[in-house]
Amino acid sequence: MHSKDNTHLGKDAYHKLCQIEESIPLFSRDWWLDIVCGEDNWDVLLIDSEKSIQAAMPFYNPKGNVITMPFYTQTMGPWLRKLPPDAKPVTVLSQRQNILKIFARHFKAYGSFLQHFHHDITDWLPFYWEGFKQTTRYTYILENIDNSRLLWEQMATNTRRNIQKAEKKYGLSVRRGVSAGELLRMQGDSFKRQHLKPKGTKTLRRLIEQSKRRGQGDVWGAYAPNGQLHAAVFIVWQSSSAYYIAGGSDPALRDSGAHSLVLWKAIQDVAAHSRLFDFEGSMLAGVERFFREFGATQLPYFAISKGSLSLYDKAYIKTKRVLNDIFSNHQVWTK
Repeated sequence: MHSKDNTHLGKDAYHKLCQIEESIPLFSRDWWLDIVCGEDNWDVLLIDSEKSIQAAMPFYNPKGNVITMPFYTQTMGPWLRKLPPDAKPVTVLSQRQNILKIFARHFKAYGSFLQHFHHDITDWLPFYWEGFKQTTRYTYILENIDNSRLLWEQMATNTRRNIQKAEKKYGLSVRRGVSAGELLRMQGDSFKRQHLKPKGTKTLRRLIEQSKRRGQGDVWGAYAPNGQLHAAVFIVWQSSSAYYIAGGSDPALRDSGAHSLVLWKAIQDVAAHSRLFDFEGSMLAGVERFFREFGATQLPYFAISKGSLSLYDKAYIKTKRVLNDIFSNHQVWTK
Protein backbone atom coordinates (compact mmCIF):
# COMPACT_ATOMS: atom_id res chain seq x y z
CA MET A 1 0.00 0.00 0.00
CA HIS A 2 1.37 3.40 -0.96
CA SER A 3 1.72 6.16 1.59
CA LYS A 4 1.31 9.83 0.88
CA ASP A 5 5.04 10.08 0.05
CA ASN A 6 4.74 7.14 -2.41
CA THR A 7 6.83 4.94 -0.12
CA HIS A 8 6.16 1.22 0.12
CA LEU A 9 7.73 -2.20 0.49
CA GLY A 10 8.00 -3.96 -2.84
CA LYS A 11 10.29 -6.93 -3.58
CA ASP A 12 8.47 -7.82 -6.81
CA ALA A 13 9.02 -4.34 -8.22
CA TYR A 14 12.62 -4.41 -7.02
CA HIS A 15 13.31 -7.72 -8.78
CA LYS A 16 12.18 -6.07 -12.01
CA LEU A 17 14.25 -2.97 -11.29
CA CYS A 18 17.38 -5.09 -10.78
CA GLN A 19 16.91 -6.60 -14.23
CA ILE A 20 17.06 -3.22 -15.98
CA GLU A 21 19.01 -0.85 -13.71
CA GLU A 22 22.77 -1.35 -14.00
CA SER A 23 23.63 1.32 -11.44
CA ILE A 24 22.35 -0.73 -8.48
CA PRO A 25 25.48 -1.84 -6.57
CA LEU A 26 26.33 -5.52 -6.61
CA PHE A 27 25.72 -6.06 -2.89
CA SER A 28 22.22 -4.59 -3.17
CA ARG A 29 21.12 -6.75 -6.08
CA ASP A 30 18.32 -9.25 -5.55
CA TRP A 31 20.28 -12.40 -6.40
CA TRP A 32 23.02 -11.47 -3.95
CA LEU A 33 20.54 -10.69 -1.15
CA ASP A 34 18.67 -13.95 -1.71
CA ILE A 35 21.89 -15.83 -0.92
CA VAL A 36 23.44 -13.80 1.91
CA CYS A 37 20.19 -12.99 3.72
CA GLY A 38 17.93 -15.87 2.78
CA GLU A 39 15.03 -15.17 0.44
CA ASP A 40 12.56 -14.56 3.30
CA ASN A 41 14.85 -12.41 5.45
CA TRP A 42 15.21 -9.28 3.35
CA ASP A 43 12.89 -6.64 1.96
CA VAL A 44 13.17 -3.29 0.23
CA LEU A 45 11.65 0.14 0.79
CA LEU A 46 10.83 1.91 -2.48
CA ILE A 47 10.01 5.52 -3.31
CA ASP A 48 7.98 5.95 -6.49
CA SER A 49 7.20 8.80 -8.82
CA GLU A 50 4.41 8.62 -11.39
CA LYS A 51 6.81 7.18 -13.99
CA SER A 52 9.41 5.09 -12.17
CA ILE A 53 11.09 4.05 -8.94
CA GLN A 54 13.17 6.98 -7.73
CA ALA A 55 14.92 5.34 -4.80
CA ALA A 56 15.26 1.98 -3.11
CA MET A 57 16.73 0.79 0.17
CA PRO A 58 17.00 -2.99 0.62
CA PHE A 59 17.54 -4.27 4.15
CA TYR A 60 18.36 -7.49 5.99
CA ASN A 61 15.72 -8.12 8.66
CA PRO A 62 16.61 -11.35 10.52
CA LYS A 63 14.36 -10.43 13.45
CA GLY A 64 11.25 -8.25 13.62
CA ASN A 65 12.80 -5.19 15.26
CA VAL A 66 16.34 -5.58 13.92
CA ILE A 67 18.10 -4.51 10.71
CA THR A 68 21.75 -5.47 10.30
CA MET A 69 24.37 -6.51 7.74
CA PRO A 70 24.58 -10.02 6.26
CA PHE A 71 27.74 -12.04 5.65
CA TYR A 72 30.04 -11.17 2.72
CA THR A 73 28.27 -7.88 2.04
CA GLN A 74 30.39 -4.76 2.23
CA THR A 75 27.64 -2.19 1.80
CA MET A 76 23.89 -1.79 1.35
CA GLY A 77 22.08 1.48 2.03
CA PRO A 78 20.03 3.68 -0.30
CA TRP A 79 20.08 3.57 -4.08
CA LEU A 80 18.96 6.85 -5.70
CA ARG A 81 18.15 7.35 -9.33
CA LYS A 82 20.51 9.94 -10.79
CA LEU A 83 19.17 13.26 -11.98
CA PRO A 84 20.06 14.60 -15.45
CA PRO A 85 23.67 15.85 -15.78
CA ASP A 86 22.49 19.45 -16.20
CA ALA A 87 20.54 19.47 -12.90
CA LYS A 88 21.59 22.25 -10.53
CA PRO A 89 23.67 21.15 -7.51
CA VAL A 90 21.07 22.67 -5.19
CA THR A 91 18.38 20.56 -6.85
CA VAL A 92 20.44 17.39 -6.57
CA LEU A 93 21.22 17.95 -2.89
CA SER A 94 17.64 18.91 -2.03
CA GLN A 95 16.15 15.85 -3.70
CA ARG A 96 18.72 13.53 -2.18
CA GLN A 97 18.12 14.86 1.33
CA ASN A 98 14.35 14.63 0.93
CA ILE A 99 14.66 10.96 -0.05
CA LEU A 100 17.07 10.18 2.77
CA LYS A 101 14.71 11.87 5.25
CA ILE A 102 11.94 9.49 4.20
CA PHE A 103 14.19 6.48 4.64
CA ALA A 104 15.54 7.71 8.00
CA ARG A 105 12.07 8.31 9.41
CA HIS A 106 10.93 4.85 8.33
CA PHE A 107 13.89 2.97 9.81
CA LYS A 108 13.86 5.04 12.99
CA ALA A 109 11.02 2.80 14.16
CA TYR A 110 13.33 -0.22 14.45
CA GLY A 111 14.91 -0.97 17.81
CA SER A 112 18.32 -1.74 16.30
CA PHE A 113 19.68 -0.61 12.93
CA LEU A 114 23.05 -1.11 11.26
CA GLN A 115 23.89 -0.59 7.60
CA HIS A 116 27.07 0.25 5.76
CA PHE A 117 26.23 2.74 3.01
CA HIS A 118 27.85 2.61 -0.41
CA HIS A 119 30.62 5.19 -0.79
CA ASP A 120 28.47 7.08 -3.31
CA ILE A 121 26.32 8.20 -0.35
CA THR A 122 28.36 11.10 0.98
CA ASP A 123 25.60 12.87 2.95
CA TRP A 124 24.16 11.18 6.04
CA LEU A 125 22.72 14.35 7.64
CA PRO A 126 19.06 13.25 7.35
CA PHE A 127 19.91 10.16 9.41
CA TYR A 128 21.80 12.30 11.93
CA TRP A 129 18.76 14.53 12.31
CA GLU A 130 16.69 11.45 13.16
CA GLY A 131 19.06 10.29 15.89
CA PHE A 132 21.27 7.82 14.02
CA LYS A 133 25.03 7.57 14.57
CA GLN A 134 27.84 7.28 12.04
CA THR A 135 31.21 5.54 12.05
CA THR A 136 33.62 6.01 9.16
CA ARG A 137 35.06 2.90 7.56
CA TYR A 138 37.49 2.63 4.66
CA THR A 139 37.90 0.67 1.49
CA TYR A 140 40.67 0.73 -1.12
CA ILE A 141 39.95 1.12 -4.81
CA LEU A 142 42.05 0.79 -7.95
CA GLU A 143 40.87 2.86 -10.91
CA ASN A 144 41.47 2.25 -14.61
CA ILE A 145 42.50 -1.33 -13.99
CA ASP A 146 42.90 -1.95 -17.72
CA ASN A 147 46.16 0.06 -17.53
CA SER A 148 48.32 -2.66 -15.99
CA ARG A 149 51.55 -0.76 -16.65
CA LEU A 150 50.38 2.23 -14.61
CA LEU A 151 49.09 -0.03 -11.83
CA TRP A 152 52.46 -1.75 -11.64
CA GLU A 153 54.31 1.55 -11.39
CA GLN A 154 52.06 2.80 -8.58
CA MET A 155 52.38 -0.38 -6.55
CA ALA A 156 54.59 -0.46 -3.45
CA THR A 157 58.07 -1.86 -4.02
CA ASN A 158 57.47 -4.62 -1.51
CA THR A 159 54.36 -5.84 -3.33
CA ARG A 160 56.14 -5.87 -6.70
CA ARG A 161 59.00 -7.79 -5.10
CA ASN A 162 56.61 -10.42 -3.72
CA ILE A 163 54.95 -10.88 -7.11
CA GLN A 164 58.30 -11.31 -8.85
CA LYS A 165 59.52 -13.69 -6.14
CA ALA A 166 56.40 -15.84 -6.53
CA GLU A 167 56.95 -16.17 -10.27
CA LYS A 168 60.73 -16.34 -10.55
CA LYS A 169 61.89 -17.98 -7.33
CA TYR A 170 58.96 -20.31 -6.67
CA GLY A 171 57.78 -20.77 -10.26
CA LEU A 172 54.15 -20.15 -9.34
CA SER A 173 51.51 -19.76 -12.04
CA VAL A 174 47.95 -18.52 -11.74
CA ARG A 175 44.83 -20.04 -13.22
CA ARG A 176 41.16 -19.32 -12.81
CA GLY A 177 38.24 -21.70 -12.44
CA VAL A 178 39.44 -23.01 -9.07
CA SER A 179 36.70 -24.87 -7.18
CA ALA A 180 34.75 -23.43 -4.28
CA GLY A 181 36.06 -26.27 -2.13
CA GLU A 182 39.69 -25.25 -2.74
CA LEU A 183 38.94 -21.62 -1.92
CA LEU A 184 37.19 -22.64 1.30
CA ARG A 185 40.15 -24.83 2.25
CA MET A 186 42.57 -21.94 1.76
CA GLN A 187 40.32 -19.61 3.73
CA GLY A 188 39.99 -22.16 6.52
CA ASP A 189 43.77 -22.55 6.73
CA SER A 190 44.23 -18.78 6.97
CA PHE A 191 41.60 -18.46 9.70
CA LYS A 192 43.11 -21.36 11.62
CA ARG A 193 46.50 -19.63 11.61
CA GLN A 194 44.82 -16.59 13.20
CA HIS A 195 42.90 -18.78 15.70
CA LEU A 196 39.62 -17.75 14.12
CA LYS A 197 36.66 -19.76 12.86
CA PRO A 198 35.27 -19.12 9.36
CA LYS A 199 31.67 -17.89 9.24
CA GLY A 200 29.07 -18.41 6.58
CA THR A 201 31.06 -21.00 4.63
CA LYS A 202 28.00 -22.50 2.92
CA THR A 203 26.83 -19.00 2.04
CA LEU A 204 30.24 -18.31 0.52
CA ARG A 205 30.08 -21.55 -1.46
CA ARG A 206 26.70 -20.56 -2.91
CA LEU A 207 28.00 -17.10 -3.81
CA ILE A 208 30.90 -18.67 -5.68
CA GLU A 209 28.72 -21.17 -7.50
CA GLN A 210 26.01 -18.65 -8.42
CA SER A 211 28.39 -15.89 -9.51
CA LYS A 212 30.16 -18.41 -11.76
CA ARG A 213 26.84 -19.45 -13.31
CA ARG A 214 25.98 -15.81 -13.94
CA GLY A 215 29.39 -15.05 -15.44
CA GLN A 216 30.00 -12.51 -12.67
CA GLY A 217 32.61 -14.19 -10.53
CA ASP A 218 35.43 -16.69 -10.36
CA VAL A 219 38.17 -18.12 -8.14
CA TRP A 220 41.85 -17.72 -9.00
CA GLY A 221 44.60 -19.90 -7.58
CA ALA A 222 48.40 -19.70 -7.49
CA TYR A 223 49.99 -23.11 -8.07
CA ALA A 224 53.51 -24.45 -7.73
CA PRO A 225 55.01 -26.53 -10.57
CA ASN A 226 54.19 -29.69 -8.55
CA GLY A 227 50.50 -28.71 -8.51
CA GLN A 228 50.40 -27.54 -4.89
CA LEU A 229 47.97 -24.66 -4.28
CA HIS A 230 49.63 -21.77 -2.42
CA ALA A 231 46.79 -19.18 -2.37
CA ALA A 232 43.34 -18.50 -3.81
CA VAL A 233 40.99 -15.51 -4.13
CA PHE A 234 37.30 -15.14 -4.96
CA ILE A 235 36.29 -12.04 -6.95
CA VAL A 236 32.89 -10.91 -8.25
CA TRP A 237 32.10 -8.10 -10.65
CA GLN A 238 29.59 -6.00 -12.51
CA SER A 239 30.30 -3.29 -15.06
CA SER A 240 30.91 -0.58 -12.46
CA SER A 241 33.34 -2.45 -10.20
CA ALA A 242 34.94 -5.75 -9.26
CA TYR A 243 35.18 -6.82 -5.60
CA TYR A 244 37.57 -8.98 -3.62
CA ILE A 245 35.23 -11.12 -1.51
CA ALA A 246 37.37 -13.82 0.10
CA GLY A 247 40.75 -15.45 -0.07
CA GLY A 248 43.36 -17.38 1.78
CA SER A 249 46.77 -18.98 1.60
CA ASP A 250 48.58 -22.01 2.92
CA PRO A 251 50.15 -20.86 6.23
CA ALA A 252 53.25 -22.97 5.58
CA LEU A 253 53.81 -21.24 2.22
CA ARG A 254 53.12 -17.61 3.11
CA ASP A 255 56.64 -16.48 2.21
CA SER A 256 56.19 -17.44 -1.45
CA GLY A 257 54.35 -14.19 -2.31
CA ALA A 258 51.47 -16.20 -3.75
CA HIS A 259 48.68 -14.03 -2.35
CA SER A 260 50.10 -10.92 -4.00
CA LEU A 261 50.62 -12.75 -7.29
CA VAL A 262 47.14 -14.28 -7.47
CA LEU A 263 45.47 -10.95 -6.72
CA TRP A 264 47.59 -9.16 -9.31
CA LYS A 265 46.71 -11.65 -12.03
CA ALA A 266 43.02 -11.64 -11.06
CA ILE A 267 42.89 -7.85 -11.24
CA GLN A 268 44.30 -7.97 -14.77
CA ASP A 269 41.69 -10.53 -15.78
CA VAL A 270 38.66 -8.69 -14.38
CA ALA A 271 39.70 -5.55 -16.25
CA ALA A 272 37.76 -7.12 -19.13
CA HIS A 273 34.57 -6.74 -17.07
CA SER A 274 34.98 -3.68 -14.83
CA ARG A 275 36.83 -0.39 -14.72
CA LEU A 276 37.40 -0.39 -10.92
CA PHE A 277 38.67 -2.92 -8.40
CA ASP A 278 37.44 -2.67 -4.82
CA PHE A 279 39.55 -4.48 -2.22
CA GLU A 280 36.64 -3.99 0.23
CA GLY A 281 39.06 -2.60 2.80
CA SER A 282 39.66 -3.69 6.35
CA MET A 283 39.97 -2.09 9.75
CA LEU A 284 42.74 -4.61 10.60
CA ALA A 285 46.18 -2.99 10.30
CA GLY A 286 47.94 -5.85 8.52
CA VAL A 287 45.16 -6.40 5.98
CA GLU A 288 44.79 -2.66 5.38
CA ARG A 289 48.49 -2.35 4.64
CA PHE A 290 48.39 -5.29 2.20
CA PHE A 291 45.58 -3.64 0.21
CA ARG A 292 47.06 -0.15 0.38
CA GLU A 293 50.39 -1.32 -1.01
CA PHE A 294 48.73 -2.35 -4.26
CA GLY A 295 48.58 1.40 -4.93
CA ALA A 296 44.87 1.70 -4.26
CA THR A 297 43.13 4.91 -3.24
CA GLN A 298 41.60 5.07 0.23
CA LEU A 299 37.88 5.84 0.13
CA PRO A 300 35.64 6.38 3.19
CA TYR A 301 32.13 5.03 3.57
CA PHE A 302 29.60 5.32 6.38
CA ALA A 303 28.40 2.75 8.91
CA ILE A 304 25.02 4.11 10.06
CA SER A 305 23.56 2.75 13.29
CA LYS A 306 20.92 3.23 15.94
CA GLY A 307 20.17 1.28 19.09
CA SER A 308 21.94 -1.90 20.18
CA LEU A 309 21.32 -5.61 20.16
CA SER A 310 20.38 -7.44 23.35
CA LEU A 311 22.12 -10.70 24.20
CA TYR A 312 18.93 -12.51 23.17
CA ASP A 313 18.87 -10.69 19.81
CA LYS A 314 22.51 -11.57 19.17
CA ALA A 315 21.91 -15.23 19.95
CA TYR A 316 18.74 -15.30 17.84
CA ILE A 317 20.43 -13.72 14.80
CA LYS A 318 23.48 -15.97 15.13
CA THR A 319 21.24 -19.04 15.16
CA LYS A 320 19.20 -17.79 12.22
CA ARG A 321 22.36 -17.12 10.21
CA VAL A 322 23.60 -20.63 10.91
CA LEU A 323 20.27 -22.11 9.84
CA ASN A 324 20.24 -19.99 6.68
CA ASP A 325 23.79 -21.10 5.95
CA ILE A 326 22.70 -24.73 6.19
CA PHE A 327 19.19 -24.82 4.80
CA SER A 328 18.62 -21.83 2.53
CA ASN A 329 17.14 -22.57 -0.88
CA HIS A 330 19.66 -22.92 -3.71
CA GLN A 331 17.21 -21.34 -6.14
CA VAL A 332 18.25 -17.71 -6.61
CA TRP A 333 17.52 -15.08 -9.20
CA THR A 334 19.63 -15.60 -12.30
CA LYS A 335 18.59 -12.72 -14.51
